[in-house]
Amino acid sequence: MAQERMLKFVGTTQSFPEKREATLRAEDFAEIASRYAPDKAAEQASRCSQCGVPYCSVHCPLGNHIPDWLRLTAEGRLREAYELSNLTSSMPEICGRICPQDRLCEGNCVIEFSGHGAVTIGSVEKYITDTAWAEGWVEPIEVGPARDQSVGIIGAGPGGLTAAEQLRIAGYDVHVYDRNDRMGGLLTYGIPGFKLEKNVVMRRINRLAEGGVVFHANFEVGCDASLDELHAKHDSILIATGVYKARDIKTPGIGLRGIHAALDYLTASNRKGFGDVVPTFDNGTLDAKGKNVVVVGGGDTAMDCVRTAIRQGAKSVKCLYRRDRDNMPGSQREVANAEEEGVEFVWLSAPKAFDGTDAVEKVHVSKMRLGAPDASGRRAPEEDPEGDFTLNSDMVIMALGFEPEDLPNLFGSPDLNVTRWGTIRADHVTGMTNLPGVFAVGDIVRGASLVVWAIKDGRDVVEHMHHWMQSHKAKEKVAA
Repeated sequence: MAQERMLKFVGTTQSFPEKREATLRAEDFAEIASRYAPDKAAEQASRCSQCGVPYCSVHCPLGNHIPDWLRLTAEGRLREAYELSNLTSSMPEICGRICPQDRLCEGNCVIEFSGHGAVTIGSVEKYITDTAWAEGWVEPIEVGPARDQSVGIIGAGPGGLTAAEQLRIAGYDVHVYDRNDRMGGLLTYGIPGFKLEKNVVMRRINRLAEGGVVFHANFEVGCDASLDELHAKHDSILIATGVYKARDIKTPGIGLRGIHAALDYLTASNRKGFGDVVPTFDNGTLDAKGKNVVVVGGGDTAMDCVRTAIRQGAKSVKCLYRRDRDNMPGSQREVANAEEEGVEFVWLSAPKAFDGTDAVEKVHVSKMRLGAPDASGRRAPEEDPEGDFTLNSDMVIMALGFEPEDLPNLFGSPDLNVTRWGTIRADHVTGMTNLPGVFAVGDIVRGASLVVWAIKDGRDVVEHMHHWMQSHKAKEKVAA
């Protein structure tokens, strides 16, 4: 009987939650689509083919039991679906919103390969956990027996928050240190509300605080305490700072007023969403209203910037990307959303110089073409000498990716080993750095990556931190 509710992909077409009309949604920062109605969620979940080898799970960094909770959803057993989803993911409703499913689970769905359109896994995942919150199924953290040991976590992004929850469940005292005034990292200040409304993030953080995780806001390691001083206070340290330094390009005119780093721009916008006083926004510097905006880059951060500028009332918004549409790193769904909202994409183009008397007024653009494949297998962009042109712009946002900050010097810990790229050198199995008892996870180890990988790293490292602390404690008892 249960199987009869599945494999409906032939007779039931793919259907995502309905999006608000583009001109209406571009007027605010609310999420652009509502969640499924219960019958629609069950219907779309029933399209799953229940593969013997579920490629959706194989290509999910967390190894989520996707076919199983799809089946439970189709059967109306939603609480069981939530509990199963929660076994492998610490933030399923967040991943359901911001994971690039078209490149991960849904992009590897067997019925997608057969031409029937992937199961809408992310939308069902969002529906399951949003319903769980609404119904009160998301229970408080169950704290294990006290271990009389504490952990200090540097960074309150997805990796740090995930590890904090798991370590608290294991009975450790957990302190999270972050230089921002709110927890959440890029979930709070980097991702716009139209993709991830902030109450969704805050309720996760509030649950951790209610479970006894102690948060230290506005705390800068290296200023308020060195890494060594923090380690002296705790039995173990986890570095989960992410990467925040904007990648630089050496282009004539790059220092002109009106050229901004993507994260500065997005943070100002998100702070305004919280109701904060943001001088650089309030004086018009980081407000796109009435401006001709050019965003440089083709990743998800660039998509966040162009769609934010539309909502701020920009006069025009253009996105320059040096490759073509098929070779861009960002989500194709985000590109489609941006185009619906009025963004113009200028493919195969790159800034050659910025020009202006005092502030930026023009962007001189090189037309690009795709040459031979590079080491990664992607066709490398090269300049087309016949194709230069100029765009008028009084605001340029650089969204070219992120690099690590100089953590050894920033943290006052010159002995902390890093790679030649500036990422922390950590054991690929245990996550421990060269400093005993100091671990690292997420983008600060991987380089700029996805939220879901940071969550996986945060879950994986806990076992090794636990083992190290218990072994260390046992040695201290023997020595005593």
